[in-house]
Amino acid sequence: MKQLDERLRSHYPQLSPQEQRVSDFVFDHFDDLISYNSAELARLSGVSKATVSRLFKRLGYEKYKDMRDELRTLRQSGMPLTDNRDAVQGNTLLARHYKQEMANLTQWVNSVDAAQFSEVVQQLVSKKRIFIIGMRNAYPVALHFRQQLLQARSGIRLLPQPGQTLSEELAGVTPDDMVVVMAFRRRPRIIKPLLQQLQNDKIPTLVMCEPQAQAVMALARWQLCAPLDSVSAFDSYASANSLINLLANAVLHESLSEGRQRIHQIADLYRHLDELEQR
Repeated sequence: MKQLDERLRSHYPQLSPQEQRVSDFVFDHFDDLISYNSAELARLSGVSKATVSRLFKRLGYEKYKDMRDELRTLRQSGMPLTDNRDAVQGNTLLARHYKQEMANLTQWVNSVDAAQFSEVVQQLVSKKRIFIIGMRNAYPVALHFRQQLLQARSGIRLLPQPGQTLSEELAGVTPDDMVVVMAFRRRPRIIKPLLQQLQNDKIPTLVMCEPQAQAVMALARWQLCAPLDSVSAFDSYASANSLINLLANAVLHESLSEGRQRIHQIADLYRHLDELEQR
């Protein structure tokens, strides 16, 4: 039997806009879902209670309570909650953590479209400038991606700058550039209007997000997904950083001559400026 997130993903394209709105909220607050009743979910999603009821009937649940009972059963079987036993039996928690991390890595590797991945790499190599946008939990991921790409090519910019807004930075972006939007949950509200604007302006855009972010993926030319599932409340970005590592290495190998030259230039500057310990 399919679990809730699988049912939502498979039904998502056929859902009404209001039902998709509920689905988006569920994807963004999956770990909290068990604590909401149907009226609270409707209020938080900004839809009617009848819409929530129709959605879960469409997904195969007789009533909303059946979905909550299913989630409660999954959690009792060792899904994403820790308990006092885990604190005592550290090896149990470690084993579950390892198993989940491996499942995340396997999922994104198996889901990558080779043709799309190759096209993304070509764009990252050839575009005049690359703008990488990341906010909240996505900011460290965006910063790491910027640092990796900067080893292989110039023209990499990270947005937004601390304490600043996006509009000033994006005013001069053209189709000769590329924008990478890190849109991992929980996303600021500006992400969807931002992607819509980039789409309207025909700016080549890659979105990187979790697999459940169907509404976000539809607003970008390319999509690369990395699962964030963990054994407890905090998302894991191990698979996201693994995906970034693969992208950066692919970019370097695609332009190896120029990339090596830049790496040597950076190494020379390290030495002249005495910035790093040479050990």
